[in-house]
Amino acid sequence: MIINGLLAGLVAVTAPCAFVSVTSAAIIGTIGGILVGFAVGFFDKLHIDDPVGAVSVHLVNGVWGTLALGLFSQAGQFGAAPAPAAGLLFGGGIGQLWIQFLGTISVGGATVLLSSIFWFALKATLGIRVSAEEEFEGLDIGEHGMEAYAGFAKDTSGMSSSRANVSSGDISNVTNPYP
Repeated sequence: MIINGLLAGLVAVTAPCAFVSVTSAAIIGTIGGILVGFAVGFFDKLHIDDPVGAVSVHLVNGVWGTLALGLFSQAGQFGAAPAPAAGLLFGGGIGQLWIQFLGTISVGGATVLLSSIFWFALKATLGIRVSAEEEFEGLDIGEHGMEAYAGFAKDTSGMSSSRANVSSGDISNVTNPYP
């Protein structure tokens, strides 16, 4: 989680980096580092499978960093041109923050729309799930023809005899946890 906090801070400061002071960048990054911890917990509660926290780091803090420009921008003070208007905290009013908000909503909406079209088309043509047998065996074997961790002992002591017999290929009694 420490590395995710560092990455989140870097992601958050990427959008406004040319238009904010070092102090503002530190504040933005610190907020991003804290925000990632809450985001990971939030996505876990929604049962969104994100084992490395990539959504929390990149999506949540990308949005935060984009909005932070509307708060912390110091316009053209640092020589970058063309520069946005000054941010809300530097006397620029809500104008730049509103532009950042509209941009975030527009890009997010377009991304969801186009991704949904792509995934529905992919599901209708090729499919997006592997077979229950391949999922149970592990994708390493089906995709690469070998186990990722050869010689790694699998603990099957907790499996009841009523479950699948993997060695014989019988998976008829396996319940798919992701219908």
